[in-house]
Amino acid sequence: MAILVDETSRVLVQGITGREGTFHAGRMRGAGTNVVAGTSPGKGGQEVDGVPVFDSVAAAVRETAADVAVLFVPARFARDAMLEAADASVRLIVCVTEGIPARDMAEVTAHLARRGSLLVGPNGPGLITPGRCSAGIMPAAVFLPGSVGLVSRSGTLTYEVVNELTLAGIGQSTVVGMGGDPLHGLGFLECLERYEADAETESVVLIGEIGGDDEERAAAYAHEKMTKPVVAYIAGFGAPPGKRMGHAGAIVDGSSGTAADKKAALEAAGIPVASAPADVVPLLGRHLERRRSQ
Repeated sequence: MAILVDETSRVLVQGITGREGTFHAGRMRGAGTNVVAGTSPGKGGQEVDGVPVFDSVAAAVRETAADVAVLFVPARFARDAMLEAADASVRLIVCVTEGIPARDMAEVTAHLARRGSLLVGPNGPGLITPGRCSAGIMPAAVFLPGSVGLVSRSGTLTYEVVNELTLAGIGQSTVVGMGGDPLHGLGFLECLERYEADAETESVVLIGEIGGDDEERAAAYAHEKMTKPVVAYIAGFGAPPGKRMGHAGAIVDGSSGTAADKKAALEAAGIPVASAPADVVPLLGRHLERRRSQ
């Protein structure tokens, strides 16, 4: 099985009657996702392209056994939407919304931990197991089923690297966009742990960026726990210190969180780091060849 989502996942779209919810629900279904329900308060009983709409997540879960919720709601409503999904015992919540206040996310992450729900995001593209389930906004056409797991802090770089992999005939098991906010759900460590245990994943690509210490902690974890090959790409070598670059989490604080520091930590753990997105594929090939020859 792949990690987190597959063809057995039953997906609920929160905010399905809105423009973004309707559009991306259709795209997810086109990618093979089993979208079983949507929610929009006050619009229960309606349908969106044949998908039943409920007033609440609890009602949707009760009637359809949905176990994955994907949120397409504005930032001011995202906190309540995530809490509602967790209280309805949804096992995996995917939040693509950006601009959610840190205070809201602190409350959400604590509550989800108590309820046992997993979170992907916010401020990320979601995740996809190609050909089987897409939960979020990833462009399914560039993905190819295969054995490379990928986890990334950047949405756009995810698509770029995946496209290079696909053009080279290298498919992906599951691709996770963890999001770029400082407070987020599943990160590198949690995904690496799942990729290591996944029989369908044979190697892993990690895409990081400046700011925080997620990559450094991932390097230490991979060095101690991973038996599968891991390669990486880090964005932000040209970023000036102290300047935020795109994501809320992509800011260097003093001398920590730089691309150079992250590259050094990864390489010290035996994880080769590509110098450009286009270099990930040949780097992965060389790394796998060295591993096979050992």
